[in-house]
Amino acid sequence: MYVGVQHRINDGETAFARGEALLKGEGAPSGVRVREFYPSQDRSAATCLWEADSLDAVRQYVESTLGDSSENTYFEIDAENALGLPETASASV
Repeated sequence: MYVGVQHRINDGETAFARGEALLKGEGAPSGVRVREFYPSQDRSAATCLWEADSLDAVRQYVESTLGDSSENTYFEIDAENALGLPETASASV
């Protein structure tokens, strides 16, 4: 499944420093990985696309990593109606 996360960043310096671990997958639960990262020019917001087995797995990983440096909103992507999703890692050709 795909999970979208919208970040409202409270402390840009801290959030982006901590976010490096997320982008590298450091300490990520099995099956959880970031696929896309879109920061705003002023670093007050970012949107990420995750691939995971559950929304809760993404939430726990992101919250434990970013802490109070951002406020985050999570939602499951409607893959049937989405445009531009990457191919899943398990997709066969």
